[in-house]
Amino acid sequence: MAEEKTIVVVDDNPDIVSIVRTILEGRGYSVISAYSGEELFTRLEEGKPDLIILDIMMPNMDGLQVLTRLKGVPDTASIPVILLTAKVQYEDVLGGYKLGADYYITKPFTSTQLINGINLLLGEEKA
Repeated sequence: MAEEKTIVVVDDNPDIVSIVRTILEGRGYSVISAYSGEELFTRLEEGKPDLIILDIMMPNMDGLQVLTRLKGVPDTASIPVILLTAKVQYEDVLGGYKLGADYYITKPFTSTQLINGINLLLGEEKA
């Protein structure tokens, strides 16, 4: 990887954040953790990441509300977003894409699924 890419992982479950962080750091990515939508927006004030991995089911501000807010503002609209969620119904997937998600991965997931999604969005080599 020529330059280190930064990925923000947003999930209210610390175990998921830890698993995703381990996978991504093992591939040379810089990982920033956020445990809520509110925390994500605070982190975005510090700098714009190359990609956001976002859980849907979170308290206060769910992932779809976060996605809508991200895609509705010119500063963050261009950041690719992967929804990583336990919501597996067709309607959920379609709803995520309609709101602007760039990729959708259902839990449980494999590291290969995650890396392939990132490679697709960031235009990098296959895992």
